[in-house]
Amino acid sequence: MSWIYLKDKRPIFYVDDSKTLLETLEDNKVDSYSECRNGYCGTCRLKLLNGEVHYPEEPISHVEQDECLPCCCYPKSDIELEID
Repeated sequence: MSWIYLKDKRPIFYVDDSKTLLETLEDNKVDSYSECRNGYCGTCRLKLLNGEVHYPEEPISHVEQDECLPCCCYPKSDIELEID
């Protein structure tokens, strides 16, 4: 279990580790754009300001060290995201 922090928004408690980060954001009414949900296209790419995420399968889309693809990753610790 971990916390998800978003700039100027209430923290979200990540309790269901069967849900991707994107599903958790959607469940909490946070707008985050996504297309494929499989790590192929990179349209959901978010800035990862703090913390760590893990990918059960390596995404095909390139991801910088300070980014994550919420469609296919899971928080590994408390995280802080920047969502435009």
